[in-house]
Formats: sequence, C-alpha cells, structure tokens
Amino acid sequence: MASSHTHVHGHAQRASVGIDHKHGAMDAADIPAQDSGVIYTCPMHPQIRASAPGSCPICGMALEPVLPAGTHERNIELESMTRRFWVGLVLSIPLLMMTMGKMILPFDIDSAIDGLFSGAPHWMRASWSQCIQALLATPVVVWGGWPFLERGLKSFVTWRLNMFSLIGLGVAVAYVFSLFALFFPDVLPQAFRRDHELPLYFEAAAVIVTLVLLGQVLELRARSRTSSAIRDLLKLAPHTAVRIGPDGVEETIPLEAVVVGDALRVKPGSKIPVDGVVTEGRSSVDESMITGESIPAEKVAGSKVTGATVNQTGTFLMRAENVGSDTLLARIVQMVAEAGRSRAPIQKLADQVSGWFVLAVIGIATAAFLVWAVAGPAPALANALVVAISVLIIACPCALGLATPVSIIVGVGRGAREGVLIKEAEALELMEKVDTVVVDKTGTLTEGKPRVQKVVAVNAARQSRILGYAASLEGASEHPLAQAITTFAKETGATTSQVDEFDSVPGKGVTGNIGGHAVSLGNARLMADLGIDCAFVERDTDRLREAGQTVMYLAIDGDLAGYIGVADPVKGTTPEAVQQLKASGVRIVMLTGDNEVTARAVASSLALDDVKAGVLPEDKYRHVQELQQSGRIVAMAGDGVNDAPALAQANVGIAMGTGTDVAMNSARIVLVKGDLRGIARARSMSVATMKNIRQNLFFAFAYNAIGIPIAAGVLYPWLGIVLSPIIASAAMALSSVSVIGNALRLRGVRT
Repeated sequence: MASSHTHVHGHAQRASVGIDHKHGAMDAADIPAQDSGVIYTCPMHPQIRASAPGSCPICGMALEPVLPAGTHERNIELESMTRRFWVGLVLSIPLLMMTMGKMILPFDIDSAIDGLFSGAPHWMRASWSQCIQALLATPVVVWGGWPFLERGLKSFVTWRLNMFSLIGLGVAVAYVFSLFALFFPDVLPQAFRRDHELPLYFEAAAVIVTLVLLGQVLELRARSRTSSAIRDLLKLAPHTAVRIGPDGVEETIPLEAVVVGDALRVKPGSKIPVDGVVTEGRSSVDESMITGESIPAEKVAGSKVTGATVNQTGTFLMRAENVGSDTLLARIVQMVAEAGRSRAPIQKLADQVSGWFVLAVIGIATAAFLVWAVAGPAPALANALVVAISVLIIACPCALGLATPVSIIVGVGRGAREGVLIKEAEALELMEKVDTVVVDKTGTLTEGKPRVQKVVAVNAARQSRILGYAASLEGASEHPLAQAITTFAKETGATTSQVDEFDSVPGKGVTGNIGGHAVSLGNARLMADLGIDCAFVERDTDRLREAGQTVMYLAIDGDLAGYIGVADPVKGTTPEAVQQLKASGVRIVMLTGDNEVTARAVASSLALDDVKAGVLPEDKYRHVQELQQSGRIVAMAGDGVNDAPALAQANVGIAMGTGTDVAMNSARIVLVKGDLRGIARARSMSVATMKNIRQNLFFAFAYNAIGIPIAAGVLYPWLGIVLSPIIASAAMALSSVSVIGNALRLRGVRT
C-alpha cells in the first residue's frame, strides 16, 4: 500500500539535493550534493529522489524522508488517512444497513425511511432512501477516496497500472454509474432493473474506499516506526560537552561546536559527547548501548571511548576524534535508516498481476460491448452497455484487495494473543522463508542480569562469612556484578558489616577494613598486586570461566579466603526455543559483544550452529549482510541499542519486549515476554497466514475467471443468461465474503 511522508524538523546534520522542481523527482545518479535540505524518496522506487514531499511519479505513493532528522515529527499522511478512514467508517455503516438491511432486519428499511416522509416531491424521481444513500456515499468516495482516485488516474496517465488502477476504476465505475442511474433513470433500459428498482452501487463504492483506507492506516503506522527508532537513537546523544581551552579554562559548549582534536572533560554520571581517546584519568564506562553487555568497561589513558555511552565512577580527559556524522552513534542512525527502507511490499505480486489484470478487464469489457452492439439482440446498444458495466463491476478488485490485508490483520491479532507482536505485514510473509536466525546473547538468550552461581570457601573460611564480607564491600556500588553479590547475600540471609578505609581500585576491585580485618575483593590482578597466592585454586576457577562465569577473589588479612562465580544465566525457555527452531531446519548463529570464553560456553551449552564474540554494532550489521548476500533469509533477535542496525537490516528483525525502545522500534516483530519460543510461534503463524493468503488470492481470481466471462455474455447463445449489474455486484460481494470468511479461520490456528 502507500507509504507515509513526514515533515522533518531539527538541527541534526542532513544530506541535501538539488532537484528540478518542474519534474519533481530525479534518479539517484542525477542528484547533485548541496549543503542543506532533506531528500525524499519512494519506498517502492528508491531511485526516485526529491527535495520536497510529494507523490512518486511512477506509482503515486507518497514520498518519505531518506533520513528523518528531528525528534518531533508529525506523520501528516497518517493523520490524513486516519481522518478519512473514520469518516468513511461512520458513513458506510448506515449505508450498509440501508442496502443490506433486508437480509438481517425483520423489516424493509428503505420503506421505513420513505415512510418517515410524506413521499418524494413530484420533481424527485428517486426515493428518499436512494437520495440518502447518495448523500452518505459521496463524501466517502469523493473526499475519502480521493487519494486512490488520483493515484489510479495517474497510473493510467503514466501507464504503470497497479492496485490503485483497479481500486480507482472499480470505485469510479460503481459511483458514477449509480449517480447516473439516480438522476437519469429513464435513460436506463429495463435490463438494468430488477422489479423496476434502480441499480445503485453506492454502498459498494463507499465500502471499498473504507476498507482500502483501513489498509493504508495499518501500513502507515507500521512504516512510521522506523522513523521512531531513529528519533530514539538521536535522543541518546548529549546536547553539550565540556571543552578545555588552551589556557586550561573549561567551558560548556553545544555538541555541534565540538571539532576533531578538542580536549574534553567527562564527569561521573555524564554521557561521553563524541568518539575519542582517553588522555588522562581512569574510569568505568557503561557501554551497554554499544556492546549490549551490562558489565562496564574499564578506561585508562589510551583507551577508546564512544559517544553517548555513560561514564560512571571517575573523571577523565579525552581527545575528540570522530564528531558529527562520523561518530558511531551517527553511523548507527544511518544504518537503521538505510536498512529500514522498505523492501518489496507484500502486495507487490498482486500489483504486478493487477497491471495485466486491469488491461485484460478493460479489453474484455470493450470487446463485449462491441460484440453485443453489433450482433446482440435489441436494444443492442443498451444491452452492450449493460454487459460492459457488468464486466467492470464483477471485476471490481474488492476481493483481490482484501485477499492479503484481511489475512494479515487476523494473523497479527492471533499472534498478539500468543505474545508475538507483528508490526509489519511483510514480516509474516518473510518468516515463512527464514532459514537463519541470528541472536544476541545478553538479554536474548540470557536473562541480562548477572547472578551469583557459586560461592567457594578455602583455608577453613566459612561460606557465609565470604559472602557477607563481599556484600559489605559492594554495598554502595551500582556495578552489575556488585548488585548480583548484594542481592544474593540478601536472599541467603548473609550478614553485612560496617566497612572502614574503603578504597576502589579501578579495573581490579575494592578493599576495606571490616571488624579489624583487611578485606580485599577483586580479580586476579588485584590479588597479584597484594601478593596473595591464588594458584592453588586456579584449576577450579578456570573451569568456572570456561562455563561463562566471572570470578572474584576474596582475601582476608592477606590470605585467600574464597572466590565467587557470577554469570548471566540462560533463560529457562531458551533451550526449548533453540530445539524448536533447529527442528524446523533453521540455522542459529549467536553474535555478541561479550568475550570469547563466555560466548563459547553459552553457545556450547545450547548447541548453536555458530558463534562470533567481541562484535560491535557495525560487525553485527555487516555479518547479517554477508548472510543475506550468500542467499540466506535472516531473522535477527536482539534487545539492545547495539542490535538496532542488525535488526533493521535483517529480513525480519525480532526484538525482546524486555529490551530497549530503539530495538523494538527497529524490529518488525516484538516478543512481549522476551521468550524466544515466540520466534517458533511467529514462524508457524507465518506459514498458516501465507497459506491463507494464497487461498484468498485463488478465490479472488477464480471468481473473476468464472464471473467475467459470464458477465460478458458467453452463456447467452446457449442458456440465454446475461448478468445484470445487480447480479454482478452480488457476485462481487460474495467473493469478498468468501475471502473474509477464509481469513477468519486463522483465529483457530495452533502455534
């Protein structure tokens, strides 16, 4: 269906083009670069570029920005289509009641309406009921359906026929013919009438417009989420930076004023402004936005730091190296925008077929008119017109237009009840074809929160004492490993104590005095600095590391008292989800920013097909591209900002509902409970939905294949049968009912 265009505001850096406004659009190769402006493109034809919002000269769809740059954008087209839909719905319901009321009401609604009045005046040839039908349908068709009528007309002008050609033709024929019958009933031959009633198709025209508007609203809402993801990413960057001048004076400047080589100070708790390198000081930096890992990275002089990551414990100086559009965050934004560009819509095949279908219908209607006009019974021209209009009406694309979106709507609702939110129709189509699932580790396969796995006491120390001392030292820390220890201590009832002479050793651990005892908690480097022997437990601690655990040693008065193993545990549902996916022939690849030992341990325990550790967002993005270039249909499951580019690039991006907003906006499917078994459910739902869509398309084309020849009069020489437009309209409605009824069967599908 059509795509949204949005107006872009804000001060973010933007690419621009110079466009020939006379023609309105240019191919990408013809666009000169300039310093300002926003590029608009067509989601169906990415070679189209324009400097302002408008319609695609090829398909008539609305153009959208290549890269939304602001954080407060209105989706003008979505607002417009939503208004048109609600107006159409409000007016179509009473219109349907008036025309279909005889079938469901115990009284004739037309007679009831006419009975409310004393009869139509002598100059009014139609009844009050018929006039009200025209009044209800006119705003729906003329105002609500104007975008489709305009695009349909443009498709004929440019001779690029598509679904809008069929929609515009069907709506126009039904509405214009009804108006003609309403105002000039005497001109119509008796063959148009049934029991002397006027053949009006106002409800058909209005309902078609309303249903197509519903499809437009759903499509535009889905497409707007890509822009939402980009806006969420833009919000991550800080607005200011603290620059140190040559004279040593500090000043706060806008982020846009930072240039390469600037000396910047980063204070505790603040975001790092741009990409660069630490020149002085040391600290811990939360890089979960980039790596997806909850454990902060230690930074010292010479360490690389990334813009928008969060400094935690210390103050340091840095030198700016990448600014503006060159920062990692800016590149992530660009990747999400590019990868989020719509691939072929799910209706593309139907559009291609419809191009030939429209030509065939027009050709058949014209041929039928000529044959009946030359060789048909009297009145030849009147009968020829009846036949031609019947062909056009029975070929109205209502069922063809419903075949895909109704199944999608039902399938999406069915998935939602299973905790699988399918945000784009195309995701259902592609999940059926997915043969490779790429997964992040932290928060996807694992819970994303480190937990104490083992507490070991040595040298006659008590386990409870080790845990109590460790929790005492870590009591004031917000480090994820510290929180894991303090949480476990509370759960097990370990006693904590007052800590004196507390000291933090960045990158190594902490020390303090508890009850007159010198206590140290940290990694092997801290123990080595303090001269504490840990070699006799090295074999055991190595086994813990191979199992994916982080080991922290506790020393009391210069002797090793024990050690604690902490790990991010695999979710309880993950093994079952992996088995279900592998049983369906899907290959599973894990990409993680975590270290090699931990990643291999998790991959081995789950029997994954492949694993790559220490990868950054760009690596994940490129690896997904490589898989796609090798012919794989890739689904990517992740939960962090670092996963956003890969989620957008994958054929189907799947986000954990427990993850970040950026990940969920970049993905096409969201697993509400963060349960990977939802991927298997989504795949089953995709298979069932696509089977249902193929059945619907068969019904739609089968009705046309049977109905069009009958409407053209091929049975008349033998059986004397000629369909009137009324019968043609009933057949058209029947095809729509069959399609909707078949789609509703999806509600009972097991996943």
